[in-house]
Amino acid sequence: MPLLRKIIPKLNDHCFSAQDILNRCARQITAEIEQGLEKNYKEVLDISSADAHRMGLKPITFCRQVLSACFYPSLLNDESLPLDARERAQSILRECNGGSIGSYTEAQGIEKIQESICKFITKRDGVVSHPDNIFITNGAQSHLTMVLKMLVQSEGSLKTGVLIPVPSHFTFNMAVADVGGVVVPYYLCEEQGWAVQLEELCRALHTARGRCNPTVLYLINPGPTGHVQSKDSIAEVIRFAAEERLFLMVDEVYQDNVYGKGIEFYSYRRVLSEMGPPYSNTMELASFHSISKSVMGECGLRGGYLELLNLDPLVIPYILRFFSTTSCSSLSGQIAVDVMVNPPQPTQPSYELYTQEVQSIRNTIRNNAQKTVEVLSGLPGISCQPVNGGIFAFPRLHLSQSAIKHAKDKQLEPDFLYCLYLLEDKGLCVGPGCMHGQKEETYHIRISLATPEETMKDVLQRLKNFHLRFIQEFP
Repeated sequence: MPLLRKIIPKLNDHCFSAQDILNRCARQITAEIEQGLEKNYKEVLDISSADAHRMGLKPITFCRQVLSACFYPSLLNDESLPLDARERAQSILRECNGGSIGSYTEAQGIEKIQESICKFITKRDGVVSHPDNIFITNGAQSHLTMVLKMLVQSEGSLKTGVLIPVPSHFTFNMAVADVGGVVVPYYLCEEQGWAVQLEELCRALHTARGRCNPTVLYLINPGPTGHVQSKDSIAEVIRFAAEERLFLMVDEVYQDNVYGKGIEFYSYRRVLSEMGPPYSNTMELASFHSISKSVMGECGLRGGYLELLNLDPLVIPYILRFFSTTSCSSLSGQIAVDVMVNPPQPTQPSYELYTQEVQSIRNTIRNNAQKTVEVLSGLPGISCQPVNGGIFAFPRLHLSQSAIKHAKDKQLEPDFLYCLYLLEDKGLCVGPGCMHGQKEETYHIRISLATPEETMKDVLQRLKNFHLRFIQEFP
Protein backbone atom coordinates (compact mmCIF):
# COMPACT_ATOMS: atom_id res chain seq x y z
CA MET A 1 0.00 0.00 0.00
CA PRO A 2 2.75 2.58 0.80
CA LEU A 3 4.30 1.89 -2.63
CA LEU A 4 0.92 2.43 -4.30
CA ARG A 5 0.55 5.76 -2.53
CA LYS A 6 3.92 6.82 -3.96
CA ILE A 7 3.00 5.74 -7.49
CA ILE A 8 -0.46 7.34 -7.68
CA PRO A 9 0.74 11.00 -7.46
CA LYS A 10 3.08 10.33 -10.39
CA LEU A 11 0.17 8.98 -12.43
CA ASN A 12 -2.19 11.81 -11.55
CA ASP A 13 -0.40 14.25 -13.88
CA HIS A 14 -1.12 11.94 -16.83
CA CYS A 15 -4.69 10.84 -16.00
CA PHE A 16 -7.91 12.33 -17.26
CA SER A 17 -6.63 15.12 -19.48
CA ALA A 18 -9.19 17.21 -21.34
CA GLN A 19 -8.58 15.10 -24.46
CA ASP A 20 -8.97 11.86 -22.48
CA ILE A 21 -12.38 13.03 -21.26
CA LEU A 22 -13.46 14.03 -24.77
CA ASN A 23 -12.33 10.65 -26.14
CA ARG A 24 -14.27 8.82 -23.44
CA CYS A 25 -17.38 10.86 -24.19
CA ALA A 26 -16.97 10.17 -27.92
CA ARG A 27 -16.78 6.42 -27.28
CA GLN A 28 -19.81 6.57 -25.03
CA ILE A 29 -21.87 8.46 -27.62
CA THR A 30 -20.79 5.99 -30.32
CA ALA A 31 -21.90 3.10 -28.12
CA GLU A 32 -25.27 4.80 -27.54
CA ILE A 33 -25.79 5.24 -31.29
CA GLU A 34 -24.94 1.57 -31.89
CA GLN A 35 -27.51 0.65 -29.24
CA GLY A 36 -30.19 2.57 -31.15
CA LEU A 37 -30.33 5.83 -29.19
CA GLU A 38 -31.59 8.65 -31.43
CA LYS A 39 -29.17 11.52 -32.08
CA ASN A 40 -29.31 14.36 -34.57
CA TYR A 41 -26.27 12.83 -36.28
CA LYS A 42 -25.48 9.30 -37.48
CA GLU A 43 -21.91 9.00 -36.24
CA VAL A 44 -19.23 10.72 -34.20
CA LEU A 45 -16.51 12.37 -36.28
CA ASP A 46 -13.23 12.51 -34.36
CA ILE A 47 -10.78 14.96 -35.91
CA SER A 48 -8.81 15.66 -32.74
CA SER A 49 -5.80 13.49 -33.57
CA ALA A 50 -3.29 12.99 -36.37
CA ASP A 51 -4.34 9.41 -37.10
CA ALA A 52 -4.99 9.72 -40.83
CA HIS A 53 -6.00 6.10 -41.43
CA ARG A 54 -8.49 6.10 -38.58
CA MET A 55 -10.08 9.17 -40.16
CA GLY A 56 -10.42 7.52 -43.55
CA LEU A 57 -7.30 8.23 -45.61
CA LYS A 58 -5.96 5.08 -47.27
CA PRO A 59 -2.49 3.50 -46.86
CA ILE A 60 0.07 3.75 -49.64
CA THR A 61 -0.23 0.55 -51.68
CA PHE A 62 3.51 0.07 -52.34
CA CYS A 63 4.31 0.26 -48.62
CA ARG A 64 1.75 -2.42 -47.77
CA GLN A 65 2.92 -4.64 -50.64
CA VAL A 66 6.53 -4.52 -49.44
CA LEU A 67 5.43 -5.19 -45.86
CA SER A 68 3.25 -8.11 -46.99
CA ALA A 69 6.13 -9.82 -48.77
CA CYS A 70 8.44 -9.25 -45.79
CA PHE A 71 5.90 -10.73 -43.38
CA TYR A 72 5.05 -13.65 -45.68
CA PRO A 73 8.06 -14.41 -47.90
CA SER A 74 6.07 -16.87 -50.05
CA LEU A 75 4.70 -13.73 -51.72
CA LEU A 76 8.16 -13.06 -53.14
CA ASN A 77 7.18 -15.47 -55.94
CA ASP A 78 3.63 -14.13 -56.32
CA GLU A 79 3.37 -12.16 -59.56
CA SER A 80 0.20 -10.40 -58.32
CA LEU A 81 2.66 -8.14 -56.47
CA PRO A 82 4.70 -5.73 -58.62
CA LEU A 83 8.27 -6.78 -59.28
CA ASP A 84 9.80 -3.73 -57.56
CA ALA A 85 7.79 -4.39 -54.37
CA ARG A 86 9.03 -8.00 -54.30
CA GLU A 87 12.61 -6.93 -55.02
CA ARG A 88 12.48 -4.34 -52.23
CA ALA A 89 11.19 -6.94 -49.78
CA GLN A 90 13.86 -9.40 -50.84
CA SER A 91 16.65 -6.87 -50.38
CA ILE A 92 15.38 -6.02 -46.88
CA LEU A 93 15.06 -9.68 -45.87
CA ARG A 94 18.68 -10.27 -46.97
CA GLU A 95 19.71 -7.71 -44.33
CA CYS A 96 17.73 -9.44 -41.55
CA ASN A 97 19.26 -12.07 -39.32
CA GLY A 98 17.94 -15.44 -40.41
CA GLY A 99 16.21 -13.74 -43.34
CA SER A 100 13.29 -12.89 -41.05
CA ILE A 101 11.80 -9.62 -39.83
CA GLY A 102 11.14 -11.46 -36.58
CA SER A 103 14.82 -11.09 -35.69
CA TYR A 104 16.60 -8.27 -33.87
CA THR A 105 18.65 -5.70 -35.75
CA GLU A 106 21.41 -3.42 -34.53
CA ALA A 107 20.22 -0.75 -32.08
CA GLN A 108 20.54 1.95 -34.77
CA GLY A 109 18.51 -0.12 -37.24
CA ILE A 110 19.23 -2.01 -40.47
CA GLU A 111 22.37 -0.54 -42.04
CA LYS A 112 20.92 -0.61 -45.56
CA ILE A 113 17.93 1.47 -44.40
CA GLN A 114 20.28 3.88 -42.60
CA GLU A 115 22.02 4.36 -45.92
CA SER A 116 18.68 5.02 -47.65
CA ILE A 117 17.93 7.69 -45.05
CA CYS A 118 21.32 9.30 -45.67
CA LYS A 119 20.66 9.43 -49.41
CA PHE A 120 17.26 11.01 -48.75
CA ILE A 121 18.77 13.69 -46.49
CA THR A 122 21.63 14.34 -48.91
CA LYS A 123 19.19 14.81 -51.81
CA ARG A 124 16.88 17.01 -49.72
CA ASP A 125 19.57 19.27 -48.25
CA GLY A 126 22.45 19.10 -50.71
CA VAL A 127 24.86 18.09 -47.95
CA VAL A 128 26.22 14.62 -47.24
CA SER A 129 24.72 12.69 -44.32
CA HIS A 130 26.58 9.85 -42.58
CA PRO A 131 24.97 6.55 -41.40
CA ASP A 132 26.77 6.72 -38.04
CA ASN A 133 24.61 9.76 -37.21
CA ILE A 134 21.32 8.02 -38.04
CA PHE A 135 19.17 6.17 -35.51
CA ILE A 136 15.99 4.46 -36.75
CA THR A 137 13.28 4.88 -34.15
CA ASN A 138 9.87 3.68 -32.98
CA GLY A 139 8.36 6.94 -34.19
CA ALA A 140 9.65 10.39 -33.28
CA GLN A 141 8.24 10.51 -29.74
CA SER A 142 10.31 7.62 -28.35
CA HIS A 143 13.62 9.14 -29.43
CA LEU A 144 12.63 12.68 -28.52
CA THR A 145 12.37 11.21 -25.03
CA MET A 146 15.70 9.37 -25.39
CA VAL A 147 17.49 12.57 -26.42
CA LEU A 148 15.90 14.40 -23.49
CA LYS A 149 17.24 11.72 -21.14
CA MET A 150 20.73 12.38 -22.47
CA LEU A 151 20.46 16.16 -22.14
CA VAL A 152 18.43 16.78 -19.00
CA GLN A 153 20.10 17.13 -15.62
CA SER A 154 17.34 16.45 -13.09
CA GLU A 155 19.39 16.62 -9.90
CA GLY A 156 21.22 19.43 -8.17
CA SER A 157 20.20 23.01 -7.46
CA LEU A 158 19.37 23.91 -11.07
CA LYS A 159 17.51 21.46 -13.26
CA THR A 160 17.82 21.59 -17.05
CA GLY A 161 15.35 23.91 -18.76
CA VAL A 162 13.89 23.04 -22.17
CA LEU A 163 12.47 25.89 -24.25
CA ILE A 164 9.20 24.65 -25.78
CA PRO A 165 6.90 26.46 -28.23
CA VAL A 166 3.34 27.32 -27.27
CA PRO A 167 1.22 25.80 -28.80
CA SER A 168 3.08 22.50 -28.86
CA HIS A 169 2.55 18.75 -28.49
CA PHE A 170 1.40 18.12 -24.91
CA THR A 171 3.12 14.71 -24.98
CA PHE A 172 6.52 16.41 -25.31
CA ASN A 173 5.82 18.62 -22.28
CA MET A 174 4.95 15.45 -20.36
CA ALA A 175 8.22 13.84 -21.52
CA VAL A 176 10.26 16.81 -20.24
CA ALA A 177 8.58 16.56 -16.85
CA ASP A 178 9.05 12.77 -16.78
CA VAL A 179 12.82 13.04 -17.18
CA GLY A 180 13.04 15.75 -14.51
CA GLY A 181 13.45 18.79 -16.74
CA VAL A 182 11.76 22.18 -16.53
CA VAL A 183 9.39 23.35 -19.28
CA VAL A 184 10.29 26.88 -20.39
CA PRO A 185 7.46 28.11 -22.66
CA TYR A 186 8.01 30.56 -25.50
CA TYR A 187 4.91 31.81 -27.27
CA LEU A 188 4.51 31.69 -31.02
CA CYS A 189 3.07 34.90 -32.47
CA GLU A 190 -0.46 34.14 -33.64
CA GLU A 191 -0.91 37.57 -35.24
CA GLN A 192 2.03 36.76 -37.55
CA GLY A 193 0.73 33.32 -38.52
CA TRP A 194 2.25 31.58 -35.46
CA ALA A 195 5.79 32.76 -36.24
CA VAL A 196 8.83 32.12 -34.04
CA GLN A 197 10.00 35.52 -32.71
CA LEU A 198 13.55 36.17 -31.56
CA GLU A 199 12.43 38.66 -28.91
CA GLU A 200 10.14 36.05 -27.37
CA LEU A 201 12.92 33.45 -27.32
CA CYS A 202 15.15 35.96 -25.52
CA ARG A 203 12.40 36.79 -23.02
CA ALA A 204 11.73 33.13 -22.25
CA LEU A 205 15.42 32.29 -21.90
CA HIS A 206 16.35 35.18 -19.63
CA THR A 207 13.22 34.80 -17.48
CA ALA A 208 14.06 31.11 -16.93
CA ARG A 209 17.65 31.63 -15.85
CA GLY A 210 17.90 31.49 -12.11
CA ARG A 211 15.09 29.01 -11.61
CA CYS A 212 16.62 26.47 -14.03
CA ASN A 213 19.50 26.06 -16.46
CA PRO A 214 17.99 26.37 -19.97
CA THR A 215 20.23 24.46 -22.38
CA VAL A 216 17.81 22.90 -24.91
CA LEU A 217 15.67 24.61 -27.56
CA TYR A 218 12.84 22.53 -29.04
CA LEU A 219 11.27 23.58 -32.34
CA ILE A 220 8.53 22.13 -34.54
CA ASN A 221 8.75 22.94 -38.24
CA PRO A 222 6.29 22.82 -39.93
CA GLY A 223 4.37 23.57 -36.77
CA PRO A 224 1.18 22.01 -35.41
CA THR A 225 -0.60 25.30 -36.12
CA GLY A 226 0.08 25.32 -39.88
CA HIS A 227 3.12 27.62 -39.75
CA VAL A 228 6.21 26.88 -41.88
CA GLN A 229 9.41 28.65 -40.89
CA SER A 230 11.22 30.69 -43.52
CA LYS A 231 14.90 30.20 -44.27
CA ASP A 232 15.72 33.58 -42.70
CA SER A 233 13.79 32.75 -39.54
CA ILE A 234 15.64 29.45 -39.16
CA ALA A 235 19.02 31.17 -39.61
CA GLU A 236 18.03 33.72 -36.97
CA VAL A 237 17.12 30.97 -34.51
CA ILE A 238 20.39 29.14 -35.20
CA ARG A 239 22.43 32.28 -34.48
CA PHE A 240 20.48 32.81 -31.26
CA ALA A 241 21.02 29.19 -30.16
CA ALA A 242 24.74 29.40 -30.94
CA GLU A 243 25.14 32.62 -28.98
CA GLU A 244 23.26 31.22 -25.98
CA ARG A 245 24.91 27.77 -26.24
CA LEU A 246 21.63 25.88 -26.68
CA PHE A 247 21.23 22.37 -28.05
CA LEU A 248 18.72 22.30 -30.93
CA MET A 249 16.01 19.62 -30.99
CA VAL A 250 14.03 20.00 -34.21
CA ASP A 251 10.82 18.10 -34.84
CA GLU A 252 10.37 18.02 -38.64
CA VAL A 253 7.76 15.28 -38.91
CA TYR A 254 5.36 17.35 -41.05
CA GLN A 255 7.93 18.14 -43.75
CA ASP A 256 6.08 16.06 -46.38
CA ASN A 257 3.05 18.34 -46.11
CA VAL A 258 3.95 21.88 -47.18
CA TYR A 259 1.42 23.40 -49.55
CA GLY A 260 1.11 27.15 -48.93
CA LYS A 261 1.54 29.28 -52.03
CA GLY A 262 5.21 30.19 -52.44
CA ILE A 263 6.11 28.30 -49.25
CA GLU A 264 9.05 25.88 -49.19
CA PHE A 265 10.27 23.55 -46.46
CA TYR A 266 13.85 24.19 -45.29
CA SER A 267 15.33 21.73 -42.85
CA TYR A 268 17.42 23.15 -40.01
CA ARG A 269 20.23 20.92 -41.23
CA ARG A 270 20.18 22.51 -44.68
CA VAL A 271 20.16 26.08 -43.36
CA LEU A 272 22.91 25.22 -40.89
CA SER A 273 25.04 23.88 -43.73
CA GLU A 274 24.41 26.91 -45.94
CA MET A 275 25.37 29.29 -43.12
CA GLY A 276 28.87 27.78 -43.16
CA PRO A 277 31.46 27.82 -40.35
CA PRO A 278 31.46 28.30 -37.45
CA TYR A 279 27.75 27.33 -37.30
CA SER A 280 27.84 24.40 -39.73
CA ASN A 281 30.59 22.54 -37.87
CA THR A 282 29.85 23.43 -34.23
CA MET A 283 26.08 23.80 -33.76
CA GLU A 284 24.73 20.66 -32.05
CA LEU A 285 21.49 19.45 -33.59
CA ALA A 286 19.07 16.54 -33.28
CA SER A 287 16.42 16.35 -36.00
CA PHE A 288 13.47 13.96 -36.23
CA HIS A 289 11.20 12.59 -38.95
CA SER A 290 8.39 10.02 -38.79
CA ILE A 291 6.15 7.82 -40.95
CA SER A 292 3.19 8.77 -38.73
CA LYS A 293 2.92 12.42 -39.73
CA SER A 294 4.32 12.05 -43.24
CA VAL A 295 2.07 11.55 -46.28
CA MET A 296 2.16 7.83 -45.44
CA GLY A 297 0.19 8.36 -42.20
CA GLU A 298 1.39 5.02 -40.80
CA CYS A 299 0.85 5.84 -37.11
CA GLY A 300 0.46 2.25 -35.94
CA LEU A 301 3.62 0.90 -37.56
CA ARG A 302 5.82 3.09 -35.32
CA GLY A 303 8.76 4.21 -37.41
CA GLY A 304 10.96 7.24 -37.83
CA TYR A 305 14.54 8.37 -37.65
CA LEU A 306 16.78 10.66 -35.65
CA GLU A 307 19.88 12.38 -37.01
CA LEU A 308 22.52 13.77 -34.67
CA LEU A 309 24.87 16.46 -35.93
CA ASN A 310 28.10 18.04 -34.63
CA LEU A 311 28.24 16.14 -31.36
CA ASP A 312 31.66 15.81 -29.74
CA PRO A 313 33.33 12.63 -31.13
CA LEU A 314 34.32 11.67 -27.60
CA VAL A 315 30.62 11.61 -26.64
CA ILE A 316 29.47 9.39 -29.54
CA PRO A 317 30.52 6.02 -27.97
CA TYR A 318 28.49 6.87 -24.85
CA ILE A 319 25.49 7.82 -26.98
CA LEU A 320 25.73 4.53 -28.88
CA ARG A 321 25.91 2.65 -25.58
CA PHE A 322 22.96 4.63 -24.25
CA PHE A 323 20.78 3.87 -27.28
CA SER A 324 21.84 0.22 -27.09
CA THR A 325 20.11 -0.07 -23.71
CA THR A 326 16.82 -0.36 -25.62
CA SER A 327 16.03 -3.01 -28.22
CA CYS A 328 15.96 -2.15 -31.92
CA SER A 329 12.95 -0.33 -33.31
CA SER A 330 10.03 -2.21 -34.86
CA LEU A 331 10.99 -3.96 -38.10
CA SER A 332 7.66 -3.06 -39.72
CA GLY A 333 8.40 0.56 -38.89
CA GLN A 334 11.92 0.32 -40.30
CA ILE A 335 10.55 -1.10 -43.57
CA ALA A 336 8.00 1.72 -43.85
CA VAL A 337 10.77 4.28 -43.20
CA ASP A 338 12.70 2.74 -46.08
CA VAL A 339 9.70 3.20 -48.39
CA MET A 340 9.23 6.81 -47.18
CA VAL A 341 12.82 7.84 -47.90
CA ASN A 342 13.33 5.62 -50.96
CA PRO A 343 10.02 5.50 -52.91
CA PRO A 344 9.54 3.82 -56.33
CA GLN A 345 11.52 5.49 -59.13
CA PRO A 346 10.16 6.58 -62.56
CA THR A 347 11.49 3.45 -64.30
CA GLN A 348 9.79 1.06 -61.84
CA PRO A 349 6.31 -0.48 -62.20
CA SER A 350 4.93 0.93 -58.92
CA TYR A 351 5.96 4.52 -59.64
CA GLU A 352 2.75 5.72 -61.31
CA LEU A 353 0.34 4.40 -58.66
CA TYR A 354 2.61 5.52 -55.82
CA THR A 355 2.84 9.04 -57.27
CA GLN A 356 -0.93 9.23 -57.78
CA GLU A 357 -1.67 8.11 -54.22
CA VAL A 358 0.82 10.51 -52.64
CA GLN A 359 -0.41 13.43 -54.72
CA SER A 360 -4.02 12.60 -53.89
CA ILE A 361 -3.29 12.70 -50.15
CA ARG A 362 -1.38 15.97 -50.46
CA ASN A 363 -4.18 17.52 -52.51
CA THR A 364 -6.74 16.38 -49.93
CA ILE A 365 -4.87 17.95 -47.02
CA ARG A 366 -4.19 21.15 -48.96
CA ASN A 367 -7.83 21.48 -50.04
CA ASN A 368 -9.03 20.78 -46.51
CA ALA A 369 -6.68 23.47 -45.18
CA GLN A 370 -7.94 26.05 -47.67
CA LYS A 371 -11.60 25.21 -47.05
CA THR A 372 -11.17 25.22 -43.27
CA VAL A 373 -9.55 28.66 -43.21
CA GLU A 374 -12.17 29.99 -45.63
CA VAL A 375 -15.19 28.70 -43.67
CA LEU A 376 -13.92 29.52 -40.18
CA SER A 377 -12.70 33.00 -41.10
CA GLY A 378 -16.23 33.75 -42.30
CA LEU A 379 -17.81 32.96 -38.93
CA PRO A 380 -18.31 35.60 -36.22
CA GLY A 381 -16.29 34.86 -33.12
CA ILE A 382 -13.64 32.72 -34.88
CA SER A 383 -10.38 33.67 -36.55
CA CYS A 384 -7.96 31.31 -38.28
CA GLN A 385 -4.41 32.06 -39.39
CA PRO A 386 -3.24 30.75 -42.79
CA VAL A 387 -2.38 27.05 -42.77
CA ASN A 388 0.69 26.54 -44.98
CA GLY A 389 1.88 23.13 -43.83
CA GLY A 390 1.33 20.23 -41.48
CA ILE A 391 -2.00 18.53 -40.83
CA PHE A 392 -3.67 20.79 -38.26
CA ALA A 393 -5.53 24.07 -38.16
CA PHE A 394 -5.54 25.91 -34.82
CA PRO A 395 -8.37 28.49 -35.01
CA ARG A 396 -9.01 30.96 -32.20
CA LEU A 397 -12.34 31.23 -30.41
CA HIS A 398 -13.27 34.80 -29.46
CA LEU A 399 -15.64 33.78 -26.68
CA SER A 400 -18.02 36.16 -24.93
CA GLN A 401 -17.69 36.99 -21.26
CA SER A 402 -20.93 35.08 -20.61
CA ALA A 403 -19.44 31.92 -22.19
CA ILE A 404 -16.21 32.32 -20.23
CA LYS A 405 -18.10 32.87 -16.96
CA HIS A 406 -20.30 29.83 -17.66
CA ALA A 407 -17.18 27.68 -18.11
CA LYS A 408 -15.46 29.06 -15.01
CA ASP A 409 -18.59 28.42 -12.96
CA LYS A 410 -18.28 24.77 -14.00
CA GLN A 411 -14.53 24.89 -13.22
CA LEU A 412 -13.67 24.10 -16.83
CA GLU A 413 -11.43 25.78 -19.37
CA PRO A 414 -13.69 27.71 -21.79
CA ASP A 415 -12.39 25.99 -24.94
CA PHE A 416 -12.76 22.60 -23.27
CA LEU A 417 -16.39 23.40 -22.43
CA TYR A 418 -16.91 24.49 -26.06
CA CYS A 419 -15.50 21.15 -27.25
CA LEU A 420 -17.71 19.17 -24.84
CA TYR A 421 -20.84 20.96 -26.03
CA LEU A 422 -19.79 20.54 -29.67
CA LEU A 423 -19.31 16.80 -29.16
CA GLU A 424 -22.62 16.38 -27.38
CA ASP A 425 -24.65 18.54 -29.76
CA LYS A 426 -23.10 17.67 -33.13
CA GLY A 427 -21.07 14.52 -32.58
CA LEU A 428 -17.88 16.34 -33.54
CA CYS A 429 -14.71 15.74 -31.49
CA VAL A 430 -12.00 18.39 -31.83
CA GLY A 431 -8.97 19.15 -29.65
CA PRO A 432 -9.21 21.92 -27.02
CA GLY A 433 -6.45 24.51 -27.21
CA CYS A 434 -5.81 24.23 -23.47
CA MET A 435 -4.28 20.79 -24.12
CA HIS A 436 -1.59 22.21 -26.40
CA GLY A 437 -0.85 25.53 -24.72
CA GLN A 438 -1.99 29.04 -25.54
CA LYS A 439 -1.58 32.57 -24.23
CA GLU A 440 -3.58 33.37 -21.14
CA GLU A 441 -7.15 34.48 -21.86
CA THR A 442 -7.05 33.15 -25.42
CA TYR A 443 -8.98 30.06 -26.49
CA HIS A 444 -8.55 27.72 -29.45
CA ILE A 445 -9.55 24.41 -30.97
CA ARG A 446 -7.34 22.04 -32.97
CA ILE A 447 -8.70 20.41 -36.12
CA SER A 448 -6.97 17.63 -38.05
CA LEU A 449 -6.97 18.07 -41.83
CA ALA A 450 -5.91 14.48 -42.60
CA THR A 451 -9.36 13.20 -43.51
CA PRO A 452 -11.28 12.73 -46.79
CA GLU A 453 -12.67 15.95 -48.31
CA GLU A 454 -16.29 14.76 -48.02
CA THR A 455 -15.75 14.15 -44.31
CA MET A 456 -14.24 17.61 -43.92
CA LYS A 457 -17.30 19.18 -45.57
CA ASP A 458 -19.46 17.44 -42.95
CA VAL A 459 -17.07 18.55 -40.18
CA LEU A 460 -17.20 22.20 -41.21
CA GLN A 461 -20.97 22.18 -41.60
CA ARG A 462 -21.45 20.68 -38.13
CA LEU A 463 -18.97 23.14 -36.63
CA LYS A 464 -20.61 26.11 -38.36
CA ASN A 465 -24.11 25.17 -37.22
CA PHE A 466 -22.99 24.58 -33.66
CA HIS A 467 -20.93 27.76 -33.41
CA LEU A 468 -23.72 30.03 -34.64
CA ARG A 469 -26.06 28.53 -32.05
CA PHE A 470 -23.40 28.72 -29.31
CA ILE A 471 -22.81 32.47 -29.77
CA GLN A 472 -26.58 33.01 -29.66
CA GLU A 473 -26.78 31.14 -26.37
CA PHE A 474 -23.77 33.04 -24.97
CA PRO A 475 -23.96 36.43 -26.71
